[in-house]
Amino acid sequence: MVFPGEVWGATAEERAAKLPCDDIYPDGLAADRAVSVDAPPSLVWAWLCQIRLAPYSYDWLDNFGKRSPRERTPELVDLEVGQRFMRLFTLACFERDDHVTISNKNVATTYAVRPEGTGTRLVARTIFNGPNAVGRPLGMVDWIMMRKQLLNIKAHAEREHATITVS
Repeated sequence: MVFPGEVWGATAEERAAKLPCDDIYPDGLAADRAVSVDAPPSLVWAWLCQIRLAPYSYDWLDNFGKRSPRERTPELVDLEVGQRFMRLFTLACFERDDHVTISNKNVATTYAVRPEGTGTRLVARTIFNGPNAVGRPLGMVDWIMMRKQLLNIKAHAEREHATITVS
């Protein structure tokens, strides 16, 4: 049974696919989200790397009121395991143009970039470590925040892609 907040936009195939975060908390509660992006995977991945600086969600709530950058910082694609992401997470693993996996003691998230036609499918899975009684309420809050985050990354990548395509 799927509970509210556990799935947004992800297909059954995406939900069944194994992602790196599954190995971090194998018994945790999984929440899957996904969105299609009209931009190439390499550009979407580069925008994912921006979450090192800011969450790209509701800035007034999860970024202490500071606006997430609207322009991409190219050097942020230079990743190393152990780097901090969004102040609360550490980079657990990554593969360039494929995925970024971050974690802390309670949560692990993989953001996977998958080719889809001429664009990209951005798939995110969060695993909540702990009992479902804790994970389900966190999943609802996370759904609201991550939905906004994915839509913002989509908008920034599509805007940059449109600019590049027109130039």
